[in-house]
Amino acid sequence: MNTVLRPAIVMILGLTLVTGLAMPLVMTGIAQLAFPRQANGSLIERDGKVIGSALIGQNFTEARYFHGRPSATTEADPEQEGKTRPAPYNAAASAASQLGPTSESLLATVRERVAANGPAPVPADAAYASGSGLDPHISPAHALRQVARVAAARGLPEERVRALVAAHTEGRALGLLGEPRVNVLRLNLALDALPQGR
Repeated sequence: MNTVLRPAIVMILGLTLVTGLAMPLVMTGIAQLAFPRQANGSLIERDGKVIGSALIGQNFTEARYFHGRPSATTEADPEQEGKTRPAPYNAAASAASQLGPTSESLLATVRERVAANGPAPVPADAAYASGSGLDPHISPAHALRQVARVAAARGLPEERVRALVAAHTEGRALGLLGEPRVNVLRLNLALDALPQGR
């Protein structure tokens, strides 16, 4: 019996040390050396205070800000046990709505979002939530549809706001991966840095 258990226990302990301790430490060390900003959460600071991450969206709702992609994240409803309520960009509950393409509820929600975004065609990321519910980016088309609202709310010329969107449009990774995108938090911070009425 000892000849069977001892090698099994040694193997379990050895693999636990290698895969549970050594490998994570090595990977963390490599990440800290090669990509320190990304490894530490791609945090964005203003006046020395962390205000968000370039990797996690925030729920901007004021007319003077660009709005992100719809978020389907939820939280427990304190008033109804066992129920949830919408909690946009809740990083503790990253998930999609889990509603399928035949869901009447999903169809009604998408129709509401399309109607709220003006005349068709509406960019897909203005109507559909992302898989994580935390997407920090929107498409340039979605950003450009919001220019008139943001410019009017801030007393800025539309051309100035449009130029800001163009300046904050990120291209494809390595020139071919992904799609052009705009980080909403960075764009809104750039807006806040502009003098009003210019």
